[in-house]
Amino acid sequence: RIGSATSLSSAIINNRLQELVKLFKERTEKVKEKLTDPDVSSEDESPTASPAAAPVPPPGGEPEGDKPAGDEHYCEMLCCTFKYSPWLDRLKNYRFPSSIDPLTNLMYVLWLFFVVMAWNWNCWLIPVRWAFPYQTPSNIHCWLAVDYLCDLIYLLDILVFQTRLQFVRGGDIITDKKAMKENYLRSQRFKMDVLCLLPLDFFYFKVGVNPLLRFPRCLKYMAFFEFNNRLEAILSKAYIYRVIRTTAYLLYSLHVNSCLYYWASAYEGLGSTTWVYDGEGNSYIRCYYWAVKTLITIGGLPDPKTLFEIVFQLLNYFTGVFAFSVMIGQMRDVVGAATAGQTYYRSCMDSTIKYMNFYKIPKTVQNRVKTWYEYTWHSQGMLDESELLVQLPDKMRLDIAIDVNYNIVSKVALFQGCDRQMIFDMLKRLRSVVYLPNDYVCKKGEIGREMYIIQAGQVQVLGGPDGKTVLVTLKPGSVFGEISLLAAGGGNRRTANVVAHGFANLFILDKKDLNEILVHYPESQKLLRKKAKKMLQNNNKPRDEKGARGDSLIIPPKADTPKLFQAALAATGRMGGKGPLAQLRWRLKELKMMQ
Repeated sequence: RIGSATSLSSAIINNRLQELVKLFKERTEKVKEKLTDPDVSSEDESPTASPAAAPVPPPGGEPEGDKPAGDEHYCEMLCCTFKYSPWLDRLKNYRFPSSIDPLTNLMYVLWLFFVVMAWNWNCWLIPVRWAFPYQTPSNIHCWLAVDYLCDLIYLLDILVFQTRLQFVRGGDIITDKKAMKENYLRSQRFKMDVLCLLPLDFFYFKVGVNPLLRFPRCLKYMAFFEFNNRLEAILSKAYIYRVIRTTAYLLYSLHVNSCLYYWASAYEGLGSTTWVYDGEGNSYIRCYYWAVKTLITIGGLPDPKTLFEIVFQLLNYFTGVFAFSVMIGQMRDVVGAATAGQTYYRSCMDSTIKYMNFYKIPKTVQNRVKTWYEYTWHSQGMLDESELLVQLPDKMRLDIAIDVNYNIVSKVALFQGCDRQMIFDMLKRLRSVVYLPNDYVCKKGEIGREMYIIQAGQVQVLGGPDGKTVLVTLKPGSVFGEISLLAAGGGNRRTANVVAHGFANLFILDKKDLNEILVHYPESQKLLRKKAKKMLQNNNKPRDEKGARGDSLIIPPKADTPKLFQAALAATGRMGGKGPLAQLRWRLKELKMMQ
């Protein structure tokens, strides 16, 4: 009896060992598949690096990355230590660039600002010093000091900056020093720069310090217009600067007119007639007030008496009407360009409301449409992003799409391991859609034709018996619906309702667009098919009691004894009979005791 029981237990152990060998072989095959195809997504998380994996410092010394440098300096602030370099060292180590890109170099824009400030000094102060008695022998040295400082800025601009500007010739960007210098010397800019620095100041020794001899300094207007173009290119709201610049044009025309009026009054004699300036109060403010009333044609001015006064007033009226109309027109263009997007948004919204009223759309639907317009405009600043990028070349559109969407799409498990160029082509097919609160993104049972990537906002996955239980809340960066892009044979039906929790901005990729892309990437298509098949198989696995998907076990639990067999054994025990069942019952007891 003991021998028969031992043989039975050895047979059971052999069966268990065979099952173990079979399971180990299956696990080995899975590991081999992962090693040969590392792009296959795994359900397990990647193991974190252990401290033992940290680099070991070289023997007898500190780690290479922790070696303190002799020239490093640190400062403490708010319990934190920051490394910095003394400003004198930074100044000594600074090397002026051999070539300057005038389109993107911010240092060049800053330098143009100083050049424009010097140009404005000459344009605004030369007429004032010529007409008004503000330049006197007691303060002449101050005026001359600022004048020659401006001349120094002009000279540095010619010798240092303009000869280092890059330029394009035959499609190539030229950075050679000799070629850049020759290009500047042959340009119109160089001729005007030399003309504005004519040394007419030597005539001071003969005629005195006359500000009109510095009038050629005002010919450096090309630097002013270049500064405007560069500044508008880097400002986020350039229309504000355009409004300020147009207003400055108007103020400067009034400034010049006030200087001319004081000169005319001094020519006729201050207070000689009722038309000229009487010499009382602040001369510049009084003359500027007269210029404003004249150029804007407000009226209420004294009538001119002499022929000189009549001609001067007529020229003032003609110039004022022309200049003021030009300023008004330019201001209208600037404001119109600044509000062009808002005007387009209003026209689209008004047309939509008119359409809904014509067909008597319910007010609830109209309110949701209005809400969508307002949120889309305030969140994106436009109604359709594709309209903004349609004028850009394909390469620039790809660069923008990579910066905006690549970090999100690269995290999708379905696309990991695919051709990088295929991912780039897919980024250009993504389109942005805004969903209102409680809008259904997709419904259970629908045919899935899109994949969704959450850019902003949250969506909720609903399920349960009533279909209203929140199963999970997806946040920005999450992806859902990716299996539907490649599933076939009924596997592309939605399995749950997805609702926007609040305002949600989603990127959508259509199945049609993906199929058009995969035609050119057969290897990526095979990989995607394989991954989609595995993801579908994982989704169809039965769940255990806790709701998690059942994982394969190395040693599965022992199966329970069938109920019918247990009843037969119990009946045999009550009868106290002898026979095969009784012997089997006794052997099982022996085996249980051995275990």
